[in-house]
Amino acid sequence: MTKLFWVGVVIAFVSAPVVAGFLDFNETELSFIEAYEYGASKLNYNPLMVGLTLIPSAGAKGAVCLDGTLPGYHWHRGYGSGANSWLIQLEGGGWCNNIRTCVYRKKTRHGSSTYMEKQIPFTGILSDKAEENPDFFNWNRVKLRYCDGASFTGDSENKAAQLQFRGQRIWLAAMEDLMSKGMRYAKQALLSGCSAGGLASILHCDEFRNLFPRTTKVKCLSDAGLFLDSVDVSGGRTLRSLYSGVVGLQGVQHNLPRICTNYLDPTLCFFPQNLISHIQTPLFILNAAYDSWQIQSSIAPPSADPRGYWHDCRLNHAKCSASQIRFLQGFRTQMLNAIKGFSMSRENGLFINSCFAHCQTERQDTWFADDSPEIRNKPIAIAVGDWYFDRAGVKAIDCPYPCDKTCHNLVFR
Repeated sequence: MTKLFWVGVVIAFVSAPVVAGFLDFNETELSFIEAYEYGASKLNYNPLMVGLTLIPSAGAKGAVCLDGTLPGYHWHRGYGSGANSWLIQLEGGGWCNNIRTCVYRKKTRHGSSTYMEKQIPFTGILSDKAEENPDFFNWNRVKLRYCDGASFTGDSENKAAQLQFRGQRIWLAAMEDLMSKGMRYAKQALLSGCSAGGLASILHCDEFRNLFPRTTKVKCLSDAGLFLDSVDVSGGRTLRSLYSGVVGLQGVQHNLPRICTNYLDPTLCFFPQNLISHIQTPLFILNAAYDSWQIQSSIAPPSADPRGYWHDCRLNHAKCSASQIRFLQGFRTQMLNAIKGFSMSRENGLFINSCFAHCQTERQDTWFADDSPEIRNKPIAIAVGDWYFDRAGVKAIDCPYPCDKTCHNLVFR
């Protein structure tokens, strides 16, 4: 197994190479933490590179990116015992909640296939090497690109700004295309996703199950998708405000589960905590208890911290004061309360590690490596595999920070 150096240093707004084992990210969007979900696997010197496939039939269905271009995915064909098994990974990348941010977004890879990389590395849960991905290496593995800005759920448009909000149509067109390419014969399938894609894997989980006959084994995995309706450090609700814009602008409400929208405001039904207990398909929730993106953009964003009291803590947990750590422990408690009912189901799985991280399935160093994060000596890849294949029940909840010495914490400069 490749030994990977795991200190994640994220540099916003600055482009820099990997230096001395530190990971430098380059992303100026709100979602820069997700820019390269594979993160440390950039140190995997020989990753499988998989080309982009556009979906020609999507145009006629109006299933297009924000700028009207065709959506696409990357597919590496399964073989051997995995030939009839399918893993769909939904890409993450934040959301756009108003005309200004969506117009900006349509000039990026998260709003237009024109700007998407033509090839991407398949690492972590997408790797084709058994020593890096023991349970899914020979499956059909698909990365569905994210170019709508509403977690594959919108269906609307703004003609004046030349914006197409067609996430739900993209989801449907992609599934139809993949079914025609052999996915309809799947004996087993897993819908997965990271961050905004992890939220999408929850929102679309039962829809995915219903694509297949009952004889097909179907489960879902949400990585870093447990976005909480939290109070920020100023007493406001930054993320609820953001989600309200996304849901209203992009026509999301029509595609949210009725079992939620029948009694809650549509914005609240974009929060997983109000959905997960109603999902009928087995679901695994993987999340860092101190989610880096949520600390930066929901709990302590600059807008809620005008005096900069949280500035250093937000970038590096080692610089948090005792009272700030107490606040973050309250966030962890809220997360554990949000999954209480969900965890009662024998079919569901959990891995909540006490790390300052975000997206742990596509990075090789966090998914499966010599020193990857563990709870009770079980790394994430083995926990997910045990749960998917019913080898063991998995309800792994870490002790609170700072007890976990296996974390690959993200630190920002």
